Amino acid sequence: MSVPAYASPLRAFFERPASTLLVIAGPCVLEDDETNRTIGRTVRDACTELGWPYVFKASFDKANRTSIRSHRGPGASTGLERLRRLRDELQVPVTTDIHEPSQAQAAAAAADILQIPAFLCRQTDLLRAAADTGQPVNVKKGQFLSPEEMKSVMQKLREGGCRHAMVTERGTFFGYHRLVNDFVGLGDLRELGVPVCFDASHSTQLPGAAGTSSGGRPERTALLARAAVAAGIDAIFLECHPEPARASSDSSIALRLSEVRPLLGRLHAIRAATGADLG
Repeated sequence: MSVPAYASPLRAFFERPASTLLVIAGPCVLEDDETNRTIGRTVRDACTELGWPYVFKASFDKANRTSIRSHRGPGASTGLERLRRLRDELQVPVTTDIHEPSQAQAAAAAADILQIPAFLCRQTDLLRAAADTGQPVNVKKGQFLSPEEMKSVMQKLREGGCRHAMVTERGTFFGYHRLVNDFVGLGDLRELGVPVCFDASHSTQLPGAAGTSSGGRPERTALLARAAVAAGIDAIFLECHPEPARASSDSSIALRLSEVRPLLGRLHAIRAATGADLG
């Protein structure tokens, strides 16, 4: 099957992940079209300048919000169509998360990578449905799992026929309202035989710390991103917004869009100096 031009760098990444750093970035949930375009265009252009592949990320439905009153997004029908349009307009791959097996095929038609949320990372039916689409699958490691326990998750994908999988570290519970990152665990995740992504945004999250929503420390995003790239990760995951306080979801952890290009520049320098070995 022919690969669209915009997806060629993504295909190359999964074939040789150590050759580059994949950047996955965007708003938590789909915003209005103009905001989505602004975010996607800004990060795309920065990645093009640095020679890194870029994937736009956004959710069409945040079924895992803390409060029932929190904004969830435009929904599958409208949201997936907006992702398609954005992909065609910006000529970049896109990724989105699915929460139910029934969403897999429709999401795969609009997205180039399917994301499995951390809280759902052991759900066999969801993993198998994602694998069955033939698209690459990025699984976020549950905050309650060790790196070694992700071996069974990857096995479910492989036995379901998934050829290209990736695992994302996004922090581990450290008591109430706190996450920590185990950088030794990044090397353990690499031993699973798949590319390792580091979510520098959700790693700063303070789960449930604001009562009906989660808090965060986005001022530490750059620190964690620099450390992860120095350790030799294959991909970096960032949530960003032109005005974080106005973001529809995860406003407490979103990086200001104007800070993304300078951060990527620093990460590029670190990677050039240290290489890409998690061993």
